[in-house]
Amino acid sequence: MPRVGEALATLQRYPPYMAVKTKQKTVRSKSLTYADSGVSIAAGDKFVGSIGSLLRRTHGQRVIDNPGGFAGLFRLDYNEQLFKHNHKDPVLVACADGVGTKVHLAIEMNKHDTVGIDLVAMNVNDLIVQGAEPLLFLDYIAVNAVDQDVLYDIVKGISEGCKQAGCALIGGETAEMNDLYKPNDYDLAGFSVGVVELKKATNPLRVEAGDVIIGLESSGVHSNGYSLVRKVIKHANLKLDKVYPELETERTLGEVLLEPTRIYADSIVKLLRAYKVKKIISGMAHITGGGMEGNINRAIHDQVDAVIDEKKWTPPPVFDLLQDRGNIDEAEMRVVFNMGIGYCLIVRPSFVDGVMRRLEKSGEKAHVIGKIVKGKGKVKIKNRKK
Repeated sequence: MPRVGEALATLQRYPPYMAVKTKQKTVRSKSLTYADSGVSIAAGDKFVGSIGSLLRRTHGQRVIDNPGGFAGLFRLDYNEQLFKHNHKDPVLVACADGVGTKVHLAIEMNKHDTVGIDLVAMNVNDLIVQGAEPLLFLDYIAVNAVDQDVLYDIVKGISEGCKQAGCALIGGETAEMNDLYKPNDYDLAGFSVGVVELKKATNPLRVEAGDVIIGLESSGVHSNGYSLVRKVIKHANLKLDKVYPELETERTLGEVLLEPTRIYADSIVKLLRAYKVKKIISGMAHITGGGMEGNINRAIHDQVDAVIDEKKWTPPPVFDLLQDRGNIDEAEMRVVFNMGIGYCLIVRPSFVDGVMRRLEKSGEKAHVIGKIVKGKGKVKIKNRKK
């Protein structure tokens, strides 16, 4: 075995090429680089340098400047001189989620500045269900190859979502993997952290018979069920760039389907802060995959049922179009889609009017859609079409 010095001397004779010996002659082949594998570190660095302003627009006094850091810094314990609000028994709340196959529509339409809002929404809407205030957000973007314009638009949407949610975008990761993703493909994941005072955290055991269910309208399909949406588009030969009369809008089908998920964080946080002592909200639910049945049941216990009356609101026309063109059963629609209600609150009956006024003042379209009765932990839906 050669000594280390001999090995180094051997290597130094042949940079940056390797010698490949054969019987006939010596063939020299160019040494491989990361760029040869399709990954450009320079392009990635250039992209990171271009998005600094998008992150900073979401920062408040809690974010600690950390140039060149490997992770974001966020002040958790309040400084009395900086912050008005203080927690006596703070509990961190964290979640992760993605956008799903909705990104395929964004890629097909070459419109990438809204799926970032979806990414934030799918995380913080889960977070606030626990009664938490969103604090910070990080993203993970996986791509075939770095495209500066596409990535900038994605992060611009994430930044806008964080502004709407009132949380700080303090970092993220971009992974370039051309052997895993096809050209132009990408995927998104997000990670959110919030805080809640322990005694104010939601608890299904607080739900009582007689409580009232308030539903907040969705902005459309949100970010669930897009595998079925794309199946309907293919099955019915629908065109994303076409305006369909059934949608009751001048926007194209693609524009309607790319409408970003509504972020309820600002309205819910304001509402919870308005009732500092009384626990008038006994439960909440973010209506995502599984629909009302699969999500409201997570907010109640096994001694009560939630009864929902679908006649109390009108779903956006896009759901009728998808159901009619895809010949989808009503029960299947309710399992896959939010059907026009993106978020639910379970409220003590004597506070319903006040809560409704506050929600509407915050810009929400709210409806009393049901009630809590004695039962066995089931969600029962009265079909609007019966």
